[in-house]
Amino acid sequence: MAQRKIITMDRNNPTKKNQDLVFGTRAIMEAIRAGKEIDKLFLQKGLSNELIKELSQLAISYGIPFTKVPVEKLNRLTRKTHQGAVCFLSSIHYASLDNIIGETYNKGKVPLVLILDRVTDVRNFGAISRTAECAQVDAIVIPTRGGAAINSDAMKTSAGALNFIPVCREANLKKTIQYLKDSGLQVIACTEKTEEILYSSDFTAPTAILMGSEEDGISPEYLKLCDRRAKIPIYGKIESLNVSVSAAVILYEALRQRSS
Repeated sequence: MAQRKIITMDRNNPTKKNQDLVFGTRAIMEAIRAGKEIDKLFLQKGLSNELIKELSQLAISYGIPFTKVPVEKLNRLTRKTHQGAVCFLSSIHYASLDNIIGETYNKGKVPLVLILDRVTDVRNFGAISRTAECAQVDAIVIPTRGGAAINSDAMKTSAGALNFIPVCREANLKKTIQYLKDSGLQVIACTEKTEEILYSSDFTAPTAILMGSEEDGISPEYLKLCDRRAKIPIYGKIESLNVSVSAAVILYEALRQRSS
C-alpha cells in the first residue's frame, strides 16, 4: 500500500519536522490530482514499473517537472518505503504571469517584475521575497527547474511576504522575457558585466529586473535579450554583494525613483 509522509524527521536534526514531504507513487498521484502545488518531484533512476510510468505521465500532463535520481538520494530524503518516488509540496500557489501583467495595467499601475535566474538558496529567495513585497513588486518570476524550493524555510525567511506577493513559475525564461518585452516592459539585467551604474537607469517605466545566481550570474542567453544592463557600484575589496542584498539595492532604487 502506498504511503504518504507529511511529517518526517530530519537525519541531521531529529527534532526538526518536515511538513513538505510526500512519498509513495499513489500518494503523490493523489496530491497532484487534489491540486497540490508540487515544488520538486524525484523519481528513482532506472525504475520503470507501471506505477512509476503512470506517475510520470501524470506529472507531464500537469506540467510538473521531475528529476531522475539514484535511489541513494531518495533514501536520504526519507527512511520509509518510498517506492521510488518522493516529492516536496510548495508552500504557495503559483500565479499566472499573464493575469498579473493584465491586472497591473488595468489598475493603472506601472508594472515592476523581478525575475530570478537560478537563485537556488532558500534563505536568499525568502529574503528577496520579503524585500520585493516591501518594495511593491507586482510578481516574482522563477524557472520551473533550477530555482529555490519554496518550502517552510523560504516562508519563514520571507517573514510571511510569500503569503502576499505573487510568484510565477515559468518553464522557459527566454520566452518569458520576450513576453514581458512584448507587453511593454523594459528588461534590466543587474550584472557586473557593464559600465552602466544602476542609478542612471530609468525605473519609472514598466520594468522587469533580472537577477542571476551568485555562482554564475545571469545566463548569457538571457543577457542578450535584456534592453539594458545595470551594475551596483562596489568600492571595497570584495567584488560582489549577496544576491538578496543586490536585489534590495536595485529594488529600492526603483522604488525611490517611482516615489519621487
